[in-house]
Amino acid sequence: MKKSLFIMLLFGMVLLTGYAQASDAEKIKAAVTGFAKAADMNDAEKLAGYLDTNYRLVLNRLFGSSEVNIMPREVYLEKIRKKEFGGDTRKVTFDQLIVNGTTASVKVTLKGKKATFISLITLVQNTDGQWKLVSDMPMIK
Repeated sequence: MKKSLFIMLLFGMVLLTGYAQASDAEKIKAAVTGFAKAADMNDAEKLAGYLDTNYRLVLNRLFGSSEVNIMPREVYLEKIRKKEFGGDTRKVTFDQLIVNGTTASVKVTLKGKKATFISLITLVQNTDGQWKLVSDMPMIK
């Protein structure tokens, strides 16, 4: 009897863990998709809601540079406001998603009319359970 109860309890815990991970995966996908749509619409205020206060855009040898350039959150948001960045309609495809507790990493393809980006995005989960982007490392295809 005790063994059956233990097995049922263990099975229930496995189901709940799987549900929590699936729920996190959906929240992560929603955060990344919302981030992309806000950037596409040049909506800096909405975009800011998807970004952690420590967000950084990491540009590794992009736009003719031979260096790694780090763009802080506020500079990135200002470029969205001024329409230097964004302003496309992109389709978001999730190539890989890894959840590691309160940290996640996704590899996404953002295909637009202007360009196709393949990005490695890192997210963190805050104390309210919301997933926020903390870094983005895009490559232009």
